[in-house]
Amino acid sequence: MYAQMIQSEATTEDAEQLAAFQARIDAGERIEPKDWMPEGYRKTLIRQIGQHAHSEIVGQLPEGNWITRAPTLERKAILLAKVQDEAGHGLYLYCAAETLGISRDDLTEQLLSGRMKYSSIFNYPTLTWADVGAVGWLVDGAAIMNQVPLQRTSYGPYSRAMIRICKEESFHQRQGFDIMMKMAQGTEAQKRMAQDALNRFWYPSLMMFGPSDAESIHSTQNMAWRIKINSNDELRQKFVDQTVPQAEFLGLTIPDPNLRLNPETGHYDFSEPDWGEFFDVLRGNGPCNADRMEARQTAWSEGQWVRDGLMAHAAKKRARRVAAE
Repeated sequence: MYAQMIQSEATTEDAEQLAAFQARIDAGERIEPKDWMPEGYRKTLIRQIGQHAHSEIVGQLPEGNWITRAPTLERKAILLAKVQDEAGHGLYLYCAAETLGISRDDLTEQLLSGRMKYSSIFNYPTLTWADVGAVGWLVDGAAIMNQVPLQRTSYGPYSRAMIRICKEESFHQRQGFDIMMKMAQGTEAQKRMAQDALNRFWYPSLMMFGPSDAESIHSTQNMAWRIKINSNDELRQKFVDQTVPQAEFLGLTIPDPNLRLNPETGHYDFSEPDWGEFFDVLRGNGPCNADRMEARQTAWSEGQWVRDGLMAHAAKKRARRVAAE
């Protein structure tokens, strides 16, 4: 099966290297930047890590929108720390991608041209303060479900970056749940606000795991290379099983009339998201796609002078070092 998956990337001369590479993967070894790797493996990592990095950076926008409107100084400080963390996650991941031979500028150009995507969830608006809680609880909760297994991914720099990212995402998820708990235990208006946020973010959160395994074009190969550890459907089911009891504890209702615990499987049965909506958002037709891309384009354009200054400073330091040697 593995040979069939990579046939388009390989030649007969590569057979020994490919077999040795797969043996290392199967043995649980880490692949490092200077190691030989199939071109398909490298391209797949660039796509996945690049999209992950872009998602962290774009993900600052829905919550950054609420920094000036946080209800207390404490909440403002917590949200500032969270948004700052997301920026750091993007930087870790861009650095990991650069070890594969692609520059940060190239990754950004691919994002701005539409050739590289980011998580569809960030194309939905945060309309109320409860949405900040829902993003932390549901969106970061789904992110943790996706990312904890990536600490065991086969590419070393990606695996190591995920260790710190996952620790910080756990804080993000807990602060979101705390916001939802305060809202759910507050006035009737606050509880309605919390329920409304859950209603709007539930299905987009399920979409974060990607299309069903039957429709995913990358999942099988990614799992063979251990770039991805679990299938999309496995992770989605695990997320539902974990989140439903949390919603019950909050006194909130998951907006799915078909949701029920299956006594035979021990898992919750649930309704599939609207995959037509998912792919429509990916094509750029979500509620906030245009706003998100405009914000990234503006930031990139207006930050050019900073990048130029840093590059000039770095070049000057290199020249001094060479002269001293």
